[in-house]
Amino acid sequence: MAHYADGLSERKKQILKAVVEAHIEGGEPVGSKYIVQNNLLSCSSATIRNEMAELEQLGYLEQPHTSAGRVPSELGYRFYVDSLVEQYANATRDIVQINQILKSKMSEIDQILETASKLASSMTNYTGIAIKPKASMVTMARYELILIDGEHFAMVMITAGGTVKTKKVKATATVRPEALAKLSSLLNKRLCGVSADGITLPIMMELENEMGDDAFLIAPAVKCIYEVMNEFDGGELRYSGLNRLLDYPEYADKEQLSSLLGTLENQEEILDLVSEPQSDDINVLIGSESPVKVMNNSALVFKPIRKNGRTVGVIGVIGPRRMDYKKVLKTIDELGGSISSIIGEENPLLEGAEHKEGDGADG
Repeated sequence: MAHYADGLSERKKQILKAVVEAHIEGGEPVGSKYIVQNNLLSCSSATIRNEMAELEQLGYLEQPHTSAGRVPSELGYRFYVDSLVEQYANATRDIVQINQILKSKMSEIDQILETASKLASSMTNYTGIAIKPKASMVTMARYELILIDGEHFAMVMITAGGTVKTKKVKATATVRPEALAKLSSLLNKRLCGVSADGITLPIMMELENEMGDDAFLIAPAVKCIYEVMNEFDGGELRYSGLNRLLDYPEYADKEQLSSLLGTLENQEEILDLVSEPQSDDINVLIGSESPVKVMNNSALVFKPIRKNGRTVGVIGVIGPRRMDYKKVLKTIDELGGSISSIIGEENPLLEGAEHKEGDGADG
């Protein structure tokens, strides 16, 4: 996080705020004359000009050309986001409408996230993102086992995020109904909330010991669990409104835009970036604050969505560094709150109603 100069006066803060918001709106360098003419501050042009010069010396503003006005620096944007941007709440009617849209599209968490990404894009005019977590973050909330015949049983696995997967498992010996009931109880007791990395060999040995004569069921069951978790390996990143990047002059350079689109298409760097958020609240990465080099002229705002202490997804937007942070922060906060409220409800669609059939997983 950036460190700010001590003792920034209230007038300097207001001038910086005016410059940032004027530049966000118009995309051009901002001069003292513009601020006076638009009644953004009740000071003389000379006073504003002197204050802007000092803000430039402190690193909050930059002057692209000697005769032009000034634009916010990365430090200026960061100070604006952390200290100057006003927090607004949407009207109750808007929040209700967001909830209704999300619920109407809902059957699983990934569909909620994708719908939220589209809403974020349309509400901000930037590129919306929706991310399902990596396998290392995926855990199961419940297991249900169903006997098919003497050698086969079905495993119904419900992730902490509400996704339901069903796999057919083949055993190496005859499966007794009472053994399957015991296995189901054991999996729910020992493996709920445990990621793939946490299912270790010692744990498998303990499970086999508890199963006694029916220990042969552990290996194919755990193999099936791994396979389902690996279907999420690498996570999944979806974009909404990617073409909106073309609306901004910052992406007029074809080579720069091509590099950014290549990174977004490859997904890995962005997935790694959001998989370890600095905060469970809204994260804002401005320009070079992001380790992804091609994001130097961009900003990424995202919020992890958590359920039962686990991250089940991420929503956010990508846009130019000259982003309307006021609108974006409000939108992501409202969408994130709506999603958290929905997935926290006792909702049968998220608690395992309609199963998504997977490919057979013969053990």
